[in-house]
Amino acid sequence: MSLAHACVDLYQGAVAALVPFFVAERAYAYAAASGVVLAASLLSSVAQPLFGLVTDRWALPWLLPVSTLAAAAGVALSGVGGSYALTLAAFAVSGVGVAAYHPEAARAARAVAGDGHRAMGWFSLGGNVGFALAPLLVAGVVGPWGLGATPWLAVPGVVGAVLCAATARTRDRVPVRAGRDSGRDDWPSFLRLSGAVICRSLVFVGLSTFVALYVRERTGGGAAAGTVALCVLYAGGAVGTLAGSRLAGRYGRLAVVRASYGVTLVAVAGVLVVPGPALYGCVALASAGLYVPFSLHITLGQDCLPGRVGTASGVTLGLTVSFGGIAAPALGALADATSLRAALVPLLVPPVVAWLLVRGVREPGGQAVAGSVSSSTE
Repeated sequence: MSLAHACVDLYQGAVAALVPFFVAERAYAYAAASGVVLAASLLSSVAQPLFGLVTDRWALPWLLPVSTLAAAAGVALSGVGGSYALTLAAFAVSGVGVAAYHPEAARAARAVAGDGHRAMGWFSLGGNVGFALAPLLVAGVVGPWGLGATPWLAVPGVVGAVLCAATARTRDRVPVRAGRDSGRDDWPSFLRLSGAVICRSLVFVGLSTFVALYVRERTGGGAAAGTVALCVLYAGGAVGTLAGSRLAGRYGRLAVVRASYGVTLVAVAGVLVVPGPALYGCVALASAGLYVPFSLHITLGQDCLPGRVGTASGVTLGLTVSFGGIAAPALGALADATSLRAALVPLLVPPVVAWLLVRGVREPGGQAVAGSVSSSTE
């Protein structure tokens, strides 16, 4: 499931990785380029909670391979059509595929993982690895041959669909832990947590969309410098996600989540003011701050709504990436009117809001840190 997750989330990372190529090859303005991110995000952010509601009522294992192929097909076709409208439509199809995949996949993964933060950390790690590999794959395929080569980007999706089909055949043999759907839903805590997830999404998508262009502009290193910066932002997720699950076992999920927002604030400020190669260090720190709470958001949301695990997964996973895309065109318009640096300044606000929101969230079910330690060894 982790490997399949990597194949699917590669297409989320590919959207931002393709933005510089659309700017260079089709002369898109920053606002138009960020509209590409919006197309992939808007339907996804709306559809994922809806798919979560559906998967709470019915198990739909066949949805995993089908949604994986849809996510791949959209990105594969994005560079083929010459018109802006066709490009947006292709990315919208990919976004719907991503939306359909995550609620069912997260629900199934939690059934396998039980209460193990580390096990869910490995599932989340797969998606983060996919994000990290996306810029390299896009640069390797689209860099030499242009946007017309995007159909080759469908290959990982085919692999992911095969893995999902294998998962669907074996899931019935995996015992589901008791007590997953017991307990009372804590909607106030879940809504606060969802607000924090939206704030995390705003920072993540804002950086994902513009960090490659920004680093190229600040360092003068060309396309390679931008690709490296995006890889650093995504690759840090591999370390951050596993670190988050381990730190949660020692200090508790909410303490780790709150601390990560503070790290994110410092890192974004560093991106804005630190010059030269040290800028990459700030991008890496931002990656850690954004990814440490990634799997913890998922398990906290599921535990806040124990009777609606699919819905909780659809919201926390969907809004984690998708909602920020809605704000991307506004940042792009600001960049067109001022500068890329000025467009990144608003990203200092969401970490503060997220910290304030999570202060009012209670640990679901009164779980203690010691209990987390025990479960994290599973």
